[in-house]
Amino acid sequence: MTETGKPVPEVAEDLVINETTLATWVSRAKRAGQAGPEDKDALTARLPASIAALKKDNKELGLERDVLKRRMVLWVK
Repeated sequence: MTETGKPVPEVAEDLVINETTLATWVSRAKRAGQAGPEDKDALTARLPASIAALKKDNKELGLERDVLKRRMVLWVK
């Protein structure tokens, strides 16, 4: 579309996907490409905090899973 100049319906038909789905993907790609360097820098700056929060949540969920497994074993006995 952007490279070939073909219209969205034609490309969607070639790829055997829904036209609306392809249009959504193209729209998202255009918006992502328009993000300025300051937007990308802000995202990069937030990544370590996000990763740390996800690791913490993952650890808590693992502990909860282990507790629930133990409870189930005791309940079955």
